[in-house]
Amino acid sequence: METDYTEEARQAIAALTNCLNENTLLDLAGRFSKVYRHLAKSSLEHFLVTPVTALPNGKEKGKFVSIDVGGSNLRVGFVELLGEARQDVRNGTTSSLERIKRSYDKSWPIGEHLKMDKAEDLFRWIGNCIAEVITDALDDMPASIEAPFGDELLVGVTFSFPMAQKTLSEATLLPMGKGFAITSDLDLGKMLRIGYSHHVIESHANGQNGGIEGESTSTRKKRSRLPRIRVAAITNDTVATFASSAYTVKAAPNSRVAMGLIVGTGTNATVPMRVSELHPKKKDDLANAEMVETVVINTEWTIRGTDQPLVELGIKTPWDQILDANSEAPGFQPFEYMTSGRYLGEIVRLVFVDLISRDSETRLPVSLASKNALQTQFLSEVVARANDKALAVELERQYPSSSMPNSFWNTVRVRLLRDIAYAVQRRSSALIAAACVGLLDCVHEVRIDPNPQDSRPSLAKIEPEELVIAYTGSTISHYPEWLITCQRWIDTLVANGSATNASKRVVLRETRDGGIVGAGVLAGMADVIA
Repeated sequence: METDYTEEARQAIAALTNCLNENTLLDLAGRFSKVYRHLAKSSLEHFLVTPVTALPNGKEKGKFVSIDVGGSNLRVGFVELLGEARQDVRNGTTSSLERIKRSYDKSWPIGEHLKMDKAEDLFRWIGNCIAEVITDALDDMPASIEAPFGDELLVGVTFSFPMAQKTLSEATLLPMGKGFAITSDLDLGKMLRIGYSHHVIESHANGQNGGIEGESTSTRKKRSRLPRIRVAAITNDTVATFASSAYTVKAAPNSRVAMGLIVGTGTNATVPMRVSELHPKKKDDLANAEMVETVVINTEWTIRGTDQPLVELGIKTPWDQILDANSEAPGFQPFEYMTSGRYLGEIVRLVFVDLISRDSETRLPVSLASKNALQTQFLSEVVARANDKALAVELERQYPSSSMPNSFWNTVRVRLLRDIAYAVQRRSSALIAAACVGLLDCVHEVRIDPNPQDSRPSLAKIEPEELVIAYTGSTISHYPEWLITCQRWIDTLVANGSATNASKRVVLRETRDGGIVGAGVLAGMADVIA
């Protein structure tokens, strides 16, 4: 379709998309791999070991409260593991019965005030949400049963932020990012217990229930049925996704889960890695370190230093640098600022505002001038889906023209905004694809040869091994074409990275609700991993 763009607009879109070619992305993937190897061996803030040194076998059983604390939302619900799948034969066909039951799921947005408040306020709110879900479950049980859950409920927690761990049930919070101001070293398990504890009425020595002054008898009786909680497992969101997929997907002989991936508000990845390839001090965080050969790693692949290849190849644009400089934590997560849902809308806004502002006679809508005025959700739900006419109406409603009678949102500007958004989305998915292939090369799952054309494929005809990247997250799941574009680039980079990759096929596979399911799975594995 013909457009009436200025040369400056064409150059801006080109600056975002010049990297979208096979040679550049293959070079980028190789550089990512080298950086990851270096950081795993030398850095103590990247490639963090987790207590997960074994994967679920699919036989785990039990009922747990699962909590998923994300960058934007909190989810709480019950997860019941039913163990190894049984087969249901009907009408001559065989199908696997469900292996997980979930109930009483609830979700809440994490308000900006909670992100900025004291840690105690955030965790007290989380404790209230936990109590609400448990109370819902109790309301469906006979009142005659005094303690239907026993003295305590086991809890699995997914926490989508960096943390240090030596045991599965304990974790210390590291600087959070994603707009959270909480930076102090916090014992996460302890903070959760404290946040929930005021909902539990402890019995006095004389056997009478205590209570809160002014509390009604009925409310006190309901609270008296709430059990204590014991945190059995704390994990990162990508580790939870990885564990969830490993539990729920019965691996075929030629298929296995090789990596966990999150692309939502933020982005992160998890892979199993040889302990010998990690910084020696990381062994100190492992129980029985001498007995462990492989451990699941929380890569924290967005933290400073991981963007070095993007700088070397000139992929960062001036708008990326502006966004970074004006972020809550400049320089902290530079790769995330270019790829994940919290920031894509702001990149689009910065490019669009810059281009419009170069015309001194054009008045930008006032509502579009402020930071984060253009949300990624609006890009994925409206800009990427509506036709030009419908989009112009919605843009005028959301960002009304500053001058009349002519609308700011003419056809050229509507298409310009759409094309910038499309360029930013395509770049995001391609950069994540390069990072995935680079990480898989780092851990020896695929190969990126310096001169791929010189490598020789195996002459044996075998069925390719399927390496699954278990993914979850709103950006990868909901943004139109994001997943397709990412998979296409992964296919291209694996196929052309080395002829030896002919025996591999890397597949993105969604793990729905991986954070909340994986927390339950790891809680069910607590005795094994401990």
